[in-house]
Amino acid sequence: MTQLKHTAMEDLPKDVGKPRLEVAASEVGANVRRAVMNANLVATWAKPELIEVPDWQKSWRPTINKTPKGTVLIIAPWNYPAGLLIGPLIGAIAAGCCAVLKPSEYAPHWANLVVDLLPRYLDASAYRVVNGAVQETTKDHIEGNSRVARIVASAAAKHLTPCTLELGGKSPAIIDPACDLNLAARRIFYGKCLNAGQICVSPDYVLIPEQIQDEFASALRAQYDSFYPEGSALESNSMARIVSGVHFARLRALLNSTKGDIFFGGKTREEDLRFEPTVVKNVPGDIWTDPSHRHCSSIEEAIQFVNSRPYPLVLYAFTNNPELQKQIIDRTMSGTLAFNDTIQQLSVSELPFGGVGESGYGYQIGRYTFDTFTHMRSTVDIPACAEAGFKLRYPPYTDENLQAMKAAVDTDIPADD
Repeated sequence: MTQLKHTAMEDLPKDVGKPRLEVAASEVGANVRRAVMNANLVATWAKPELIEVPDWQKSWRPTINKTPKGTVLIIAPWNYPAGLLIGPLIGAIAAGCCAVLKPSEYAPHWANLVVDLLPRYLDASAYRVVNGAVQETTKDHIEGNSRVARIVASAAAKHLTPCTLELGGKSPAIIDPACDLNLAARRIFYGKCLNAGQICVSPDYVLIPEQIQDEFASALRAQYDSFYPEGSALESNSMARIVSGVHFARLRALLNSTKGDIFFGGKTREEDLRFEPTVVKNVPGDIWTDPSHRHCSSIEEAIQFVNSRPYPLVLYAFTNNPELQKQIIDRTMSGTLAFNDTIQQLSVSELPFGGVGESGYGYQIGRYTFDTFTHMRSTVDIPACAEAGFKLRYPPYTDENLQAMKAAVDTDIPADD
């Protein structure tokens, strides 16, 4: 991890044009912290668990034993090529699994570094790095989009190989007009600008009452000026670039096709793949591919709109009203839910992270990555002394035995109050 920590700081800016501060925070620091966490806690996580059961079953010693699922295939995306490759690997090692790592082809310096470093520190017969196809595995861990995920899941299904799919989708931010609009604007704009918006939990659109839309848009503009005092994010070392020409062309085409009103941003520079953060107001309901505003008359309408779309990987909501928070918790579905900030939910290593529906399935981070790669093997050891309690189960079945068995297994159903 020490070697990776230093070399990743040099290689990732070359590959994906990411600012070094972002590399330090999201690619390096988080993984070092989780590696130490796994090393400190794996003995506790892997310890067999004796389960609490009724008294008549205690002599059976019902236990959950933790066993590795087998060989894991970890496919990392290009947007966080280090964090989303090494993070799952840490969990696979803790769980005792072998692993095949597939780095992103968009990060060649990083991929070559992993090919070079991994055999120095890990058994090459158990941990391999490949840049092509791999043969059958027993567990797949995929980070990417739903199109790729469907291809991978379909291929894995032929071998009954389970998958963990951490995907994406379009993540909304619901704004309560009573919240601190300037603070909400700062935190939302930060979440959108991080890695030039190329992150699965980036806030994609804002659901906001129409009467405060202009005020909020102006607050976002103020944050733009604060974040990029050079006058344009195109000139800033604090703004990542778009990962490739293909991705750049797609984004520019989307921006050109929007029927909304560009409030600020929208400038691009193709030679170095720079793309300004862009806020689009009054976006029609059929175009949800750009960072945008949609006005709504109430939180109720915002909830209805969120529920009309595929489940997002994360739902953001800016409100300090406990009743509104409860409504959002009870009446929406998303992979995760964060109130009053963006991105920071990923920093809590004790919480599971994963999608639902179109945003994926399965969980990761900390203990949950260990569990993902672990088979929970139930065991019982039933002693001879338990035989006296089993005599009713053996043939020949008699009416007397039937009545005794019914009495033994009967459970009282509580009456309604």
